[in-house]
Amino acid sequence: MLFEILLTLSLLVIVLLLWLTLRLRGRVRRYTDTVRGGIEADQPAAVLPEDAAGLEELSNAVRELALAQQARLAALDAERGKLAAVLDQMTDGVLIADASGRVQFANPAIARLFGAPQAPGHTVAEVLRQHQLIEAWQRCQQSSELQTQSVELPARHQFLQLIAIPDRTTGGSLLLVQDLTRVRRLETVRRDFISNVSHELRTPLASLKALTETLQEGALEDPKAARRFLGRIETEVDALSQMAQELLELTRIESGQVPLALKAAAPAALLASAAERMRAQAERAGLALRVEPLPDLPEVLADPPRLEQVLVNLIHNALKFTRPGGEVVLSAAAQEGFVRFAVADTGVGISPDDLPRIFERFYKADRARSGGGTGLGLSICRHLVEAHGGQIGAESEEGRGSTFFFTIPVDRE
Repeated sequence: MLFEILLTLSLLVIVLLLWLTLRLRGRVRRYTDTVRGGIEADQPAAVLPEDAAGLEELSNAVRELALAQQARLAALDAERGKLAAVLDQMTDGVLIADASGRVQFANPAIARLFGAPQAPGHTVAEVLRQHQLIEAWQRCQQSSELQTQSVELPARHQFLQLIAIPDRTTGGSLLLVQDLTRVRRLETVRRDFISNVSHELRTPLASLKALTETLQEGALEDPKAARRFLGRIETEVDALSQMAQELLELTRIESGQVPLALKAAAPAALLASAAERMRAQAERAGLALRVEPLPDLPEVLADPPRLEQVLVNLIHNALKFTRPGGEVVLSAAAQEGFVRFAVADTGVGISPDDLPRIFERFYKADRARSGGGTGLGLSICRHLVEAHGGQIGAESEEGRGSTFFFTIPVDRE
């Protein structure tokens, strides 16, 4: 009897354990399906059950793991977004290629530099399209060493530098393309500036040396000759002083150290004042200086002393290169949102080759070199006009004269 009771209890226990096992397996299967469904549907961890019956600790652990993973993925996405934003805004081109030379990634700068909007999927050679750059990339692939190559593209007026970095893990490469056009242009300007300064200083310094040597060799004993030589020395020193002053003025203007005191100004008053300052010089040169009758013009927003400086420089330039009997005419006219000032002369004119460069520092046309001057006046005019928000230019015909003009915004108040 006891044996039968024990056997019955054993069977009941086995049945109960089997039932509990099957029930637990069912819960695990349902919970597994729920988790798997959330993963496949890319659902957040918040949809997972917090307390699956009988699996509380497991479900909570899985939920915590999912939340932690979700946080890491969110942080990774944020970093990826920052990196993408940086790459999109970079002026340097960034290109990633696999071991076969197929482009996997290219930022927008690559499209701007090479005109390759659909770079991903193309080969490196198809994107770069310049044999020196392609050869540098190939050397990088073959040697697994960093390669640098600079190349000038005359057709596009560009100067590019390629840095090819090998990826020894995947066999691919990272290409960095820098546009050094502006740097090269600034270097050219710097080199030309030093050359021009040296040229402009050499002539007066050589003249001063010759004059002093002449005085030392005996001219001092002749009072009349000595006074003449001293007068020429004074002229050369004045020229050097003027150059130094104008160079300092130009440097200050270019660096923004000359703030403009803008206020409403009448164009007629500006022209009249500048003409009056230069009238005596025009009469000594045997030239007529006149201001054309002006219509009613809006006031301009300007710094009157600085704008008058521009007009005086242009008038002085016109007087210097106009033969006796000629004339210099000042005028102004309204344009949309601007007033256009003009200084026209009947002088020797400027050649078409020189005209595009006359506003460069120290640049002188052949006609100007014989007439002296530092070559800085027109450059100062350009910077002052541009600081006002206007533009300056010139029109000329050799033998018939030139017209220098600039625009100044009208006063909107």
